[in-house]
Amino acid sequence: MHAHLASYLDGNIAGDLAQSKREFLEIGRRSGNYPMATARRDGVDSEVSVWCSNDYLGMGQNRQTIAAMQAAIDTHGVGSGGSRNIGGTNHHHVSLENELADLHGKEAALLFTSGYTANEGSLTVLAGTPKDTVVFSDAKNHASIIDGLRHSGAQKRIFRHNDVAHLEELLAAAPADCPKLIVAESVYSMSGDIAPLAEIADVADKYGATTFIDEVHAVGMYGPQGAGIAAREGIADRFTVVMGTLAKGFGTVGGYIAGPAALVDAVRTYSRSFVFTTSLPPAVAAASLASVQYLRSSDVERKLLSENAGLLHRLLIEADIPFLSTESHIVSAFVGDDDTCKRASQLLFERHGIYVQSINAPSVPAGEEILRIAPSAVHEQSDVENFARALQGLWEELHIPTASARDWPITAKDGLSPR
Repeated sequence: MHAHLASYLDGNIAGDLAQSKREFLEIGRRSGNYPMATARRDGVDSEVSVWCSNDYLGMGQNRQTIAAMQAAIDTHGVGSGGSRNIGGTNHHHVSLENELADLHGKEAALLFTSGYTANEGSLTVLAGTPKDTVVFSDAKNHASIIDGLRHSGAQKRIFRHNDVAHLEELLAAAPADCPKLIVAESVYSMSGDIAPLAEIADVADKYGATTFIDEVHAVGMYGPQGAGIAAREGIADRFTVVMGTLAKGFGTVGGYIAGPAALVDAVRTYSRSFVFTTSLPPAVAAASLASVQYLRSSDVERKLLSENAGLLHRLLIEADIPFLSTESHIVSAFVGDDDTCKRASQLLFERHGIYVQSINAPSVPAGEEILRIAPSAVHEQSDVENFARALQGLWEELHIPTASARDWPITAKDGLSPR
């Protein structure tokens, strides 16, 4: 049986796999000295500066976060011991859920082991109840959202990315009396652009739709106390459920939802990816709580992130390098060719000690390959300047089309810091 399966796979997907196979660079981040890291490639160690991490604020090395994790390990050990329902609920889990609910101004919150399972597990329940729910999902929503909606069995309507007019057209065409759920992200992970949340909230009110907003790439980084884009816009109360992660701005691991107690209870009861898995280690919950509390009281990291992102926007515009959006800290330089993108990543690593991962299909459509650059709060201004110079040199050497050559929509007038 195994031989037949191996033969089938070898004969049917070997070619596709060879084309799309991904190599993983071994990275040893240095606590207290991040974004510097040790990278191992072909058995050789070298020092690199990391430019593609999701630890946008450097909270993975924050001393309060580390101390909280170490203290919890000393008290509780390294694991949780079970699922939340069977021996795996610790006081740190409960405290963190209460803190997250308060951060977002919601009645309740629920922890998951990752952002992926938070989306997949909660949307499987929320979109599938009641059974005649129709879901309206942005075309660029994350794979975890897509999977959750698929597993819910709900009817789906996909609206063009950030196109509220198309969303309203689809809402108007749906049966007036059917339950409706709108699902969108606030900051999109590959393009870095931001959803028109106020307009989405307006059409949701008009058609009586429930709203689910994924703030994964915004929590910690934007809004009062790091509560996200909806909070920054003063409209957090207009979104029914907010989903976030602990693995990016907060620097640890895990995901969560926050919303009305009845909806959170439904997810807690019926979500398979919550019920049937071991809970986060108490030490992770303790570190996450310390991180959330720290960022609720400190704007320093958010300010540094904004300044570095704005500086990189301006430098890339001056260098005539096309990138996808000036709206956030995610700066995706557009290459548009898989081999060239991989070569640019390789040369940045070998010549400049810079690690930025090339992004290809299926993360982005074929022909839309990017270098997904993430300037962080822990990069220095000189780091940003050196990075931009290195990128410009490679753009010229590899003959990658410039923004002018592509008639790119972002011009000098758009070179603004994220709000």
